[in-house]
Amino acid sequence: MPGDSDKTVYAKGVGPRGEGGGSKPWVPWLVTAAVVLLAGVAGYLGYGAYSMQKERAEAAEKAAADARALTVSTEQARKALEEQLSQQLVAKDQKLTALEDERTRLSTEREQLQQAVQEKDAELARLKATYEDIEQKLKAEITDGEIRLSQAEGRIQVDLVDKILFDSGEASLSPRGSEVLARLGAVLSKVENRSILVSGHTDDAPPSQRLAATFPTNWELSVARAVNVVRFLGESASVPPGKLVAAGHADTKPVASNATPKGRARNRRIEILLIPDLPAGKQGQTKTAADAR
Repeated sequence: MPGDSDKTVYAKGVGPRGEGGGSKPWVPWLVTAAVVLLAGVAGYLGYGAYSMQKERAEAAEKAAADARALTVSTEQARKALEEQLSQQLVAKDQKLTALEDERTRLSTEREQLQQAVQEKDAELARLKATYEDIEQKLKAEITDGEIRLSQAEGRIQVDLVDKILFDSGEASLSPRGSEVLARLGAVLSKVENRSILVSGHTDDAPPSQRLAATFPTNWELSVARAVNVVRFLGESASVPPGKLVAAGHADTKPVASNATPKGRARNRRIEILLIPDLPAGKQGQTKTAADAR
């Protein structure tokens, strides 16, 4: 048909360019920009998420490290506390042991002290009974002044003037002397835990010519008299011989002046001393108790 060659067919929605109704060239660029922008936004958001995740991971790791450090520190503190408590317990146990030992020691000492006091009281009671028994047995002679009875420091001392035991210048016991010693021996035979020391004493006058052959000096006379008293007590009065000791002092231990007859009479005497038995370890320290007076 005439004029058909000038006709152009366009796809639906696509018009001819120009003449105010052509295609829009900026659309592709707009699409590209939008895509780029979306990609940038997505990248930014992804990077932000990654950074946040990284920070969280680092924070978690730091928290874990802090937790591990705290655990180690706590464990060390626990062990240190356990060690401290263990040392305190050991110290307390040692202190308790020491206190228990001290309590045991004090208890033992108290029991020993109580026992010692009881023994001392019993000994004083026995000593008092012995003293009173001697006093009763020799009451007449004590009243007449022929016997002196005394007690001091746990000892009993009986002083007998020579005239009630011996005739003048003699060492053998007179009948009266034997009778007096028999009464005294009845008490001494019952005495326990005591030694009985018998010592002879004279005045300063030498033995007479009649006695000089037998007793050259007062030493021999004083010793002979003490020995005869000891023999009588052991052989005739049932006093255990192991308790008896004899000694002579001549005129070396006067109790009165030898310038008067009365003084010389007092010095001529037999002393009988009752003293506590010494422990075995101390016996060597004192040869005779008579010397210790």
